[in-house]
Amino acid sequence: MPMPKTGSGSASGYAVLAEGVVKRYRGRGKGGTEKRALDGFDLAVRPGTVHGLLGPNGAGKTTAVRVLATLLRYDAGRAEVAGLDVGREPRRVRSRIGLTGQYAAVDEGLTGRQNLEMFGRLFHLGNRRARQRAGELLDRFDLTEAADKGAKEYSGGMRRRLDLASSMILQPDVLFLDEPTTGLDPRGRGEVWDAVRALVAGGTTVLLTTQYLDEADRLASHITVIDRGRAIADDTPDALKNRVGGDRIEVVAADAGDLDAVARTVDRVAGGGLVVTDAATRRVHAQVADRVAALTEVARSLQDDAIAVEDIGLRRPSLDDVFLRLTGHGTAPEVEHRAAEHQDPGRRDPESHDTENHDSAEVAAA
Repeated sequence: MPMPKTGSGSASGYAVLAEGVVKRYRGRGKGGTEKRALDGFDLAVRPGTVHGLLGPNGAGKTTAVRVLATLLRYDAGRAEVAGLDVGREPRRVRSRIGLTGQYAAVDEGLTGRQNLEMFGRLFHLGNRRARQRAGELLDRFDLTEAADKGAKEYSGGMRRRLDLASSMILQPDVLFLDEPTTGLDPRGRGEVWDAVRALVAGGTTVLLTTQYLDEADRLASHITVIDRGRAIADDTPDALKNRVGGDRIEVVAADAGDLDAVARTVDRVAGGGLVVTDAATRRVHAQVADRVAALTEVARSLQDDAIAVEDIGLRRPSLDDVFLRLTGHGTAPEVEHRAAEHQDPGRRDPESHDTENHDSAEVAAA
């Protein structure tokens, strides 16, 4: 007997579910080489959470988001959003989601209020309800004071908050955020983070792609790492970090001549584990089991031996370390191939589009 659907989840218990999803592109001309942007992609996102989707340049992050948001048709597998089949019920899916692309879909010739009212009308709310909903969202995203100013006068963080607000016109169950803070300064990023946390506190499920690993660490309760179109890791941020080892003690010697002595001390305390010495930075580090005891013992021993240090401390693995271990390279701004650029004319997807910054409007108008 099927389980009832509640909130943004489904009978499966997930707000977003992908199983073995494949998206192929065919190169230009006869005999063009086939490229799999998604190659058996799996994803499971629990309702009411921020789920990070991370991957290096060209890994398939943006393609995955566009497939799940019904902007691209997939070729094989199964995808479900808010309890609805993406392939069979794309229009119903669109009524349950919001999408914010890599670039703000804001008309700078309009005021903030006019932008939101325009999106309300695109979502067929009617003039009165569009005005009402715009006022609610301006208040929710702390934009009331700037509501009647031109969007061109907004800071980067304000434009992104306005963009987020436009994605919430229909109070979506699931919100897709594709690199929402690209190009923002630290203050702007912080404003967007606060807005995302508020959305999740209100029950919205967020699928976040980002090139900033600290952003995923701060916002996401669960992370999927994608590379070459497949999910290669899926866990909490802390569990992923534990995969590359536990805490490390790190000592920077004041004098390069003391490096060997520092390394011997660290080796003794670390219990024979791998000790790494970097002569260029006068740095010695090793993994330790008991972080506090190790730090205390190394500091005491170096002081007893009158060895001066420039710095000493404990370091936990970061998501950067996880990335390097899992993929062999770090993140970079993602530029993925678009369907219109790679499909044969006869196979061009009518729901695919060349530009990223109009994704929100595309979902609204569909």
